[in-house]
Amino acid sequence: MESWKRSLYILCIGQFLAMASVSCVTPFLPLYLQELGVRGHAELTLWSGAIYGANLLSAFVMAPIWGRLADRHGRKPMLLRSGFGVAMTITLMGVARGPVDLLLLRLLNGMLSGFGPAAIALTAKNSPKDRSGYALGLLQSSSVGGTVCGPLLGGLMADRFSFAEVFLYLGISIFAASLVVLFGVRERTEERSTKLRSTGLRSDMKEIMACRPLPALFVSALLQRAATVGTLPLIPLYVQMLAPGSGNVGLLAGIASAAMGAANMLTAPQLGKLGDRAGQSRVLTASLLGTMLMAIPQVFVQQFWQLVALRCCSGACMGGLGPSLNALVRRHAPPGMESRVFSYLNCAQMAGGLLGSSGMGWIAATFGLRYVFAGSAILLAINFIWISVTGHGAARKGGTIEA
Repeated sequence: MESWKRSLYILCIGQFLAMASVSCVTPFLPLYLQELGVRGHAELTLWSGAIYGANLLSAFVMAPIWGRLADRHGRKPMLLRSGFGVAMTITLMGVARGPVDLLLLRLLNGMLSGFGPAAIALTAKNSPKDRSGYALGLLQSSSVGGTVCGPLLGGLMADRFSFAEVFLYLGISIFAASLVVLFGVRERTEERSTKLRSTGLRSDMKEIMACRPLPALFVSALLQRAATVGTLPLIPLYVQMLAPGSGNVGLLAGIASAAMGAANMLTAPQLGKLGDRAGQSRVLTASLLGTMLMAIPQVFVQQFWQLVALRCCSGACMGGLGPSLNALVRRHAPPGMESRVFSYLNCAQMAGGLLGSSGMGWIAATFGLRYVFAGSAILLAINFIWISVTGHGAARKGGTIEA
């Protein structure tokens, strides 16, 4: 087996375990806070929001720094730093003495996180350029699979074990994944210092933003994440509206989310491979158009099965978004600055997730729950127009147009 393929498969396993372990915490974190002494709905909501946001905030701040260090010292060391660091902080969450301890550990966890972006940067660098779409698509399938399976596993584990045991098992899983990466993944050794002449993060940003296609790609990533992630927290409420009186809303919401995730997993490698042949920009625009068209009818569904069918179709279309975007970023990243470019891409996606969640919540409160899907479709339409106008997927190189 070729070295890059072996490394890819190992990274996929690590990505699955990392994403599953992180998302495992979602179903029972409020319950854990109650066990730590938090009482009252208002206080519980406040602490839950703060603890979720703390992780995202520290990850956002640290991403450019880790990207710079990855270009200097290698992507694999940064991936291992993240894996072992997150394993330690998640294990320590099981012995937290109160919500303040948990908040600080989540802040530290965000500071040390970055397994996913590091894996993307390493895969993009290791894989041949004509196979990068396929490789990144397979990696995305592993990420989505972990995200979909994680909450289910977390719920099952929380029912069977104590919270401390769950955190311990999650830490062991990430530690094991990091060991597999340590001994099984090889990084291509290439130049690492040619683009480190800049004096700091501000100079990095100037140099990256000077590459004409990249700022447009970052904007596209922000809009894409806002449109697709912003609706997720509201799916349980929408399911509750479609199935009033149902005693298993949580299960039905899980089915709706899993349908989209499973379709995404199945199509991402194939659409990534199609992008390698037909052009990543074409796959990106087609996927945006398909996802937008699938969002519109979700405004009008009357039955739960209709929502599941449309979410499944949306997931199938979304399978082309991540691999194509990552492949285009890899193509246009300045040599030796790939990890920094992916770290800024990750920052744009996190900002999109925050804006999407808050914006969709405002739409639901102002116009009604159904209209969050109209908001998603509008953002996707804006993104489609943005791509068509900027033409960033077809940047000029040597006087020719690349698709």
